[in-house]
Amino acid sequence: MISEISEGVVISVETFYQPDYSNPTNHEFMFAYRITIENSNAFPIKLHRRHWFISDSDGSNKEVEGEGVVGVQPQINPGESYQYISGCNLRSEMGKMSGSYLMENINTGKQFSVNIPAFKMVVPYKMN
Repeated sequence: MISEISEGVVISVETFYQPDYSNPTNHEFMFAYRITIENSNAFPIKLHRRHWFISDSDGSNKEVEGEGVVGVQPQINPGESYQYISGCNLRSEMGKMSGSYLMENINTGKQFSVNIPAFKMVVPYKMN
């Protein structure tokens, strides 16, 4: 697991290769990732948007931006956390993702950006 704190918000990421949803013969490698967002601030926050940079080891890059995460815009109170699982399909056995979340301080309405640490997605047999 990899973690990073910015603006009082801890983002932790854990990745999993999904062999049952992958087809290496067709260059389809599916990964799941679990993100935990922990609010260490003294005020409640709301996640508005996500912005991802996805790099595949085949040299291709994608940028994904949109509202919320997995269809929701969670509010996270001080000392609480929110967790979700999502996925990424790569054309090769290795890649990485990084990005940011646009958050709002619910008390003041001020928006701020939180870093999502870069994390790798690697098919297990490539690590040997």
